[in-house]
Order: sequence, then C-alpha cells, then structure tokens
Amino acid sequence: MTDKFKNKYRISSARLHSWDYSSNGAYFITICTQNREHFFGNIVNGEMQLNEIGKILEQQWIKTPELRPDMNLELDVFAIMPNHFHGIIIIGENQYNGTDAMHCVSTPDTDAMHCVSTITNKFGSQSKNLASIIRGIKSSVTMQAKKSGNKYFAWQPRYHDHIIHDTQSFERIRNYIKNNPLKWNEDKFYE
Repeated sequence: MTDKFKNKYRISSARLHSWDYSSNGAYFITICTQNREHFFGNIVNGEMQLNEIGKILEQQWIKTPELRPDMNLELDVFAIMPNHFHGIIIIGENQYNGTDAMHCVSTPDTDAMHCVSTITNKFGSQSKNLASIIRGIKSSVTMQAKKSGNKYFAWQPRYHDHIIHDTQSFERIRNYIKNNPLKWNEDKFYE
C-alpha cells in the first residue's frame, strides 16, 4: 500500500503502528538480500555452509548485544540461509523503555505478559529500537562485504518482524528457525 508524505507517494510502513519498537519483548526478524541473491553460502545435505559474507553476518549478529550493552539485548536461535536471515532478539527492560511506557496485563491463555505500549513512535528518534539494531547489522555487513571485494552485495530495503506474544508462539518460531535449513527446498525464499 502506498500513501503520500509531503505530497509524494511512499510505501507505508510494515511496522505495527500502535507498538513502540524499543519496548522490552521478543522479536522474530527476517532480513533478505536484494533480489533474493544467494550471498551467504549454500545448503548442503540440510546444513548451511557459510561463505565469507555469511560468516561476517554471523559475527555481526553474535556481537550485537556487546555493541549495544545499554539496550539489554539477548539473542536466541538464528539461521543464516543462502539469501536471508532469521533470528529472535529480545530487548530487555532498559533506560529507553522503562515500564512507565508500557501497560502490561497477564492473559489467561498465555503464561507470558502481554504488553501494549502507551507511546507510539511514528516519526520520533529511530535509535535504541529494533530498526536501529537491524540498520546497524545491515550497514556493518554491507561495509565489510564491500571491503572484502564483493561490490554487488546488497540487502532489500526493508525487513520483516513479528512481535512474539507468548511462549507457544516463541517455541513454534524457534522450531521454524532451527528447521529452516532442512526444509530449504520448501522455503518461500528458495529459488
């Protein structure tokens, strides 16, 4: 869908408008390469064999919490595929997302807290949130890939995210990520 900003058409945000993406919570992310190019390696017998750029992505993902200690980040499972990346990242409570900005209620059908932000971050500062984390990873991988001689490496402009609201969803997504290399030929990004 497109809308206008300053009298020019632009693609509407895929983000949930009522959610503050600096909020503490678990997020399932998918980042794809431009035109679904296979830049990260190959799947051999159901196992991903990372090439140089794939290893750069892996290193950047793993050191994300170290680079942003003030955000209280925790990484869970991830999978680097030939042309995309899946991961779960947890933003813990920190100075940028204090509980006063959240309204949390326990729901009877989940054992996790369901939090709804009372603050929306439409066009405010885009630092210390999920978008800034993804932007940092994409930028660093791109810079290192180009330094290593791959001048054609590029990401698609956006990324996909899903806010994980309960333990059941968390486990379902974890299993999907873990099994992604085994089911590569069934994957929607397979080409």
